[in-house]
Amino acid sequence: MTPPIYIVSGVPGSGKTTVAHALAARYPGSVVIEGDALRAMVVSGHASPLDGWSSEHTLQFGLSWRSAASMAARYVDAGFVVVIEDVLREEDLRAHFYRELGDRRVRRVLLRPTVETALARNRSRTNKTFDTEQLAPIIRRLARSMTTDLDGWIVIDNSRSTVEETVDQIVKGFDSGTAPQG
Repeated sequence: MTPPIYIVSGVPGSGKTTVAHALAARYPGSVVIEGDALRAMVVSGHASPLDGWSSEHTLQFGLSWRSAASMAARYVDAGFVVVIEDVLREEDLRAHFYRELGDRRVRRVLLRPTVETALARNRSRTNKTFDTEQLAPIIRRLARSMTTDLDGWIVIDNSRSTVEETVDQIVKGFDSGTAPQG
């Protein structure tokens, strides 16, 4: 059986990167594809979401998402479990992922801590090169918009869960057959 492709989504500060790496570590052969890392490959002309939104942002995010889908397909076909982490909604997956992924197993996870938890985690970040407080309005806006079109997603409030507890919920949910399959 072909290994799964996990999509781990959520607002900034929801724990996507940490959970994605911990989830991938549960498997003997795995790859994490970070959306931010793909977009950071643009050295000159990078469109940061902190600057608002324009057609250039749409272009660069679309390129990163289609690249992530292509990479995921190649790695999963070679036998690796793939974990993609980014701020993704079902509409983004339909527009940029599903055609490339075809009938490969996609397991969608939305990390949805409380807004207060995401904001607090965001404030405590030390791995960003900008004032993370700039993300606060984006976190609030995304938290409101990421509440619909979730059929087939596991939605986890990881406000009070450890990383390992969150990964356990993901793995057990899909492995038990009780999680939605997409």
